[in-house]
Amino acid sequence: MDAYTTHGAFSWSELMTNDPKAATEFYGTLFGWKIEPMQMPGATYNVIKVGDTSVGGIMGMPPGSAAMPSMWGCYVTVADVDATARRCTELGGKVAHGPEDIPGVGRFAVILDKQGAALNVITYAPQPG
Repeated sequence: MDAYTTHGAFSWSELMTNDPKAATEFYGTLFGWKIEPMQMPGATYNVIKVGDTSVGGIMGMPPGSAAMPSMWGCYVTVADVDATARRCTELGGKVAHGPEDIPGVGRFAVILDKQGAALNVITYAPQPG
């Protein structure tokens, strides 16, 4: 199974934190992760690798979210993020953010189930090769 193309598969884990440097040092040491900084517009995104496989990322909090605690989030691959967001609301959930494009990565949204639990859904852009 390819988690990046299989609808319903958990495919990525991401930490948003107020101190990405401390987090990359802590988790890199704790788990032996290789951390590769990647420059994004206005910020650095730290890609987590286990061996040669990218499995997640660590990033700073978005502007305006300083009161939000650091937290891990996961992404579930979907065939069509816009359709998934619409279906979420039809089922009584809410769309907290997006859908929005991530250049070179894909299109994502943050949805909330009926109890308010957040989950990231993503349709990855086709990758070369």
